[in-house]
Amino acid sequence: MDKPIHIGRLIKNELHKQGKTTIWLAEQCGCTRINLYKIYKRAWISTDMLYTISTVLKHNFFLDLSQDLAELEAQDSNNANNQSV
Repeated sequence: MDKPIHIGRLIKNELHKQGKTTIWLAEQCGCTRINLYKIYKRAWISTDMLYTISTVLKHNFFLDLSQDLAELEAQDSNNANNQSV
């Protein structure tokens, strides 16, 4: 089974893709840039913070996580089908 998506990296990549800074995002989210640097390093994040970041960046990170989960489930299903043959 593949590792699940790393949400911190995903947020950092989206922020850079949009040409915005960590300081800007911190101001929009009402937190410190240090807090965001910690988030970038984590594979997990609270849903309320993820909702805030998704809203600010206008990017549905929940959809990204859902698609990743669907891909993992499809892989598991394919592996189970291949083992039963």
